[in-house]
Amino acid sequence: MPRIAPVEEGQATADQQANIRAIVGRVTNMKRTAARSAVALHALLEWYPLHDAVLPFLGERATSIFCHAISAQSDCLICSTYFRRELIEAGISPEQLVLGAKEKTLVDFGRQIARDANGVDDELFQRLRSFFSEDQMVDLTAFGALMIATNVFNDALQVDLDGELEPFRAGPGSADR
Repeated sequence: MPRIAPVEEGQATADQQANIRAIVGRVTNMKRTAARSAVALHALLEWYPLHDAVLPFLGERATSIFCHAISAQSDCLICSTYFRRELIEAGISPEQLVLGAKEKTLVDFGRQIARDANGVDDELFQRLRSFFSEDQMVDLTAFGALMIATNVFNDALQVDLDGELEPFRAGPGSADR
């Protein structure tokens, strides 16, 4: 049960209705919860422009893998399940990922920033530097930070998993979640 109920259209204030109309993409439980505050919703929706910024240099697969690594490390049910769905729908098994050096570096970086951003050591940073420009690393890091913020928002408020994600949920004991 969520700690804060998502905004329901029939019960929304005029401001909340305007916030819901501003939502990019699917209107999920997380977004309907954030719609209680225009500022909070706007902050979380900045994930989309950052997604658009990293997509050209990461590609769809690596972007999903990076987000999934962060969300799995954070143990965020909603986000890890969302990115499991993206991977599965792209024909990729989250349990049997075969990663190249660039994707492995992204997974290592994503998991490390989710675990402890102060723990990004020089070796990992140099691996990142071998694949990305400094400008790209800034976008990638900001994108990862917003992914973590999304994880924290969902987990702290115990936002319910959207029903459409249920079939993609990781099994018990999965290292995936």
